[in-house]
Amino acid sequence: MAAPKKGRSASAQSRPGRSLAFILIAIAALTGGMFLSGHPTPRLGIDLAGGTSITLTAKNEPGQPNAINKTNMNTAVDIMNRRVNGLGVSEAEVQTQGSDNIIVNIPKGTNSKEARDQVGTTAQLYFRPVLATEVSGSAASASPSPSASSSSSSKATDKATDKATSSSSASPTASATSQGRAVTDALKADSTPSASSSASPSASSSASPSASSSASASAAATKLQAQYTALDCTDEAQRAKAGEGAKATDPTVACGKNSSGQWQKYVLGPAEVKGTDIKSAAAVFDTQSAAGWKVTMEFTSGGSKKFADITGKLAKNQSPQNQFAIVLDGDVVSDPFVQQALTGGSAEISGSFDQTEAQSLANMLKYGALPLTFKESSVTTVTAALGGEQLHAGLIAGAIGLGLVVIYLVVYYRGLSIIAIPSLLVSGALTYVIMALLGPTIGFALNLPAVCGAIVAIGITADSFIVFFERIRDEIREGRSLRPAVERAWPRARRTILVSDFVSFLAAAVLFIVTVGKVQGFAFTLGLTTVLDVVVVFFFTKPLMTLLARRKFYASGHKWSGLDPKALGAKPPLRRTRRPSAPVDPKEA
Repeated sequence: MAAPKKGRSASAQSRPGRSLAFILIAIAALTGGMFLSGHPTPRLGIDLAGGTSITLTAKNEPGQPNAINKTNMNTAVDIMNRRVNGLGVSEAEVQTQGSDNIIVNIPKGTNSKEARDQVGTTAQLYFRPVLATEVSGSAASASPSPSASSSSSSKATDKATDKATSSSSASPTASATSQGRAVTDALKADSTPSASSSASPSASSSASPSASSSASASAAATKLQAQYTALDCTDEAQRAKAGEGAKATDPTVACGKNSSGQWQKYVLGPAEVKGTDIKSAAAVFDTQSAAGWKVTMEFTSGGSKKFADITGKLAKNQSPQNQFAIVLDGDVVSDPFVQQALTGGSAEISGSFDQTEAQSLANMLKYGALPLTFKESSVTTVTAALGGEQLHAGLIAGAIGLGLVVIYLVVYYRGLSIIAIPSLLVSGALTYVIMALLGPTIGFALNLPAVCGAIVAIGITADSFIVFFERIRDEIREGRSLRPAVERAWPRARRTILVSDFVSFLAAAVLFIVTVGKVQGFAFTLGLTTVLDVVVVFFFTKPLMTLLARRKFYASGHKWSGLDPKALGAKPPLRRTRRPSAPVDPKEA
């Protein structure tokens, strides 16, 4: 066997079977994953499959009669949209209706309860000091002992550690009287972080300048005692009304779940930090100390000072009065305790979080501070009758378009259509399988605009084939045989295809970033199919063309191959001819 010429390497193009095997194995693996995931079809958006529609009505906060305005409503829509959609493409729709309503459409297949919780808990976010707490429904004392688990050692960075207060060591014979006494003591304690004459009556005459204010404060404390004693957080109706009507400057009662999944009830002091004081929040995995998931917070300049003040006061107290409760819509979503004053403008909440819990808490901290209070006015189920008809019409239009493309390829390119049509089928199969897998992974839902994006992709994919085929035909017109023509045409066609697809992908990416809702579905699908076009052309179309170029039907330029040199007007092949010798002069001879 002759050795290969110097400079010629055995490239992937000389072994096209490997590329074809790779893409076919990838399709088989993705298809298997699709069936194993239990989602053999793509998730459909609310306009195609129906879903839940929630109407939220805005309410002014006390003392802010003009809070319902266009700016605040748009801010609320943006926050809700981010909270519902998160990083994925769940295709939930959030939009205003009229001057004081927001409509949230959640497609079928989304965790509607979780989504409703995300948009339903839309009140102001507050950080309140914990004055007393206990497991609701138990006979435990209102002043539980600290958790059995010890707190983590102090670090140079600011840190709060999330833990559930435990009442396991509290006296089981505690009575309602002892509960009331604990609340009263907490309200009167000098260590209460934000004690005021209206919320925490004091025996000192300087704190109570008049008998009427002292009596009013005592009445408020008595009322709070009664609310706390009677509160049963295991009762959903009582949880919904806990702390109802309380202002940010008032102490209140609230409910929340501890790390054991038990309902905990709290008496909380006035709000010290608002959600608007949080600049950012994120869930991160602690790889250095192997502490697991934690939530990091960054505060604004004003919020940093407030947070430093409250944590400095709380750090001096004993449990549970060294804790602050993060309260969203009257519910305690976390109750970390403080070891030291946190003065750096940032803090961490760590504990036995898993990824979902950490991300949920970070999401609430980041997007929980809405400028308005919203009431869930109605929840209705949306049918997909109209969307189904539109989908049917869209699929018919797509089938007609695909059929016209196939007819054009067969008539104009003849035998080359044997390469183009399977390439279209491979591209369609990859698109379908990946869309089905993206449903359970990132929440992608196929809506009508996304279907339009997939139909547009047919033209993009066909255009790539045409560019490649025309480059090959140009080489044949120059007088080259098929196999060299394929290899010479590929680099030039490849550059053109990559530039064209890059422009399409860039347009889709920009559209995805600057838009929301259904238009994002169109942009996402267009970007996905553009990437798949590159994959199909490189790993299927080109290798298949290389294999077929070795067949006599194509290599000989059969008139039905689409590569007939005569039909293409090819130049005669270049041949090397012997130069005629000069005539000999007889005289010289």
